[in-house]
Amino acid sequence: MTQIDRGVSLPTFDDLSLPDGLVRKLAQQEIVNPSPIQQAVIPAALEGRNVLGRARTGSGKTLAFGLPVLARLAGGTSRPKAPRALILLPTRELAIQVHTALLPLAQKMGLKHTTVYGGVPINKQINTLKGSIDLVIATPGRLTDLLDRRCLTLDGIEITVLDEADHLCDLGFFKPIDALLSRTPKHSQRLLLSATLDGDVDKLVRRHLPDHALFEVDQVEDKVETMEHHVLVTEPTEKTRTAYELLSANPRSIVFTRTRRGATRLAKQLTQKGVTAVDMHGDLSQRHRERNLAQFTRGDATVIVATDVAARGIHVDGIGLVVHYDAPAEHKAYLHRSGRTARAGESGSVVTMTTPDALKDVMVLQRKAGVTARHHQAGSAPSPMTAESLATSGTEAPELPADNRSRGGSAPARGGRGGQSRGGQSRGGQGGRPQGNRNRNRRSGSRPPARSN
Repeated sequence: MTQIDRGVSLPTFDDLSLPDGLVRKLAQQEIVNPSPIQQAVIPAALEGRNVLGRARTGSGKTLAFGLPVLARLAGGTSRPKAPRALILLPTRELAIQVHTALLPLAQKMGLKHTTVYGGVPINKQINTLKGSIDLVIATPGRLTDLLDRRCLTLDGIEITVLDEADHLCDLGFFKPIDALLSRTPKHSQRLLLSATLDGDVDKLVRRHLPDHALFEVDQVEDKVETMEHHVLVTEPTEKTRTAYELLSANPRSIVFTRTRRGATRLAKQLTQKGVTAVDMHGDLSQRHRERNLAQFTRGDATVIVATDVAARGIHVDGIGLVVHYDAPAEHKAYLHRSGRTARAGESGSVVTMTTPDALKDVMVLQRKAGVTARHHQAGSAPSPMTAESLATSGTEAPELPADNRSRGGSAPARGGRGGQSRGGQSRGGQGGRPQGNRNRNRRSGSRPPARSN
């Protein structure tokens, strides 16, 4: 295992033995210095080694695996229906974002790539694959459907990437991923990137990457020094109004709700009050999700209201505030949601809204997540309720009763700052046909996703 020394000055991409065309294209996009995970993964991947990388969201993983893939494919040719590289992701939104990030680089190298995911007509994907496609970016369910229809083969794969492997396994994709990897050549190169490397991820590693180089950046237990955590206590009848006051003072925010219906309702209520908000969840069509995300990215909407699963497709920089309108069920989800802010060294704030009767549960959740939050009462909170004003008001968290302290793990250090992780579990997926989540979806009131999403 290699630990990255983040105190060492970073080289430029020109120092990493990448093709000149890729380096020039990156420079045109003002991307010059690799992040720690890119600095670690790219040289080993270019050597043809299997690579295991652990890093948090926002650390630059897309280029860490994308650049070696494109470098390996450069100068080669692909057969019809037989791509030479495969990138697997848990959701269609992530597939689209990876496609968008790699498109100008692939074009510079004369490579063709396409996306394969559910929620869109399959015939168009079938026709595209009849040509010579070098790289396929896919979610597991639709890729499996196309393989079952014999519309493509994986026997020409030279390099496979599993991105967000922990989330793929959280959604129940271990068996489909295991089967897909088994259909690629046994000695082909494999790159796996994940926030955590235990459980089913460890099984995938032992089965398909027994010989690998391991690189770890931003350990799960690391603290995000630029993230402030807050608890905002409000009466149930005042919750929507309080959310409006909070969000009107903090544009460029992401709000999390427990259910899809709740996300749609809150987005409409906020918009009616004057805060332009869009929703993001699994009940929306692919076109609707893309339109809403584009509105938020452009700034036409200042708030996006999302469920946990849909949030995996929201990789937008510059998020100043994350609001847990409904507190998540467990601490991993809390950390993953919170990780939408304070990305790439930027600062950010996290506010968990709760009612008085649910306050103890929120405190236990945050203790398990390893964060300490300042507490505010909605009636006495500063006005306007900006992140800056919250940081200088409120009180320290009160002590939990002894029975709750014993269940909450060790107490975090004081200071109002917390940790971040990408390992949050979710209630279903839009990336494929998950296994074993049907009961959980029924309990949450949401439908299981379609087989080929």
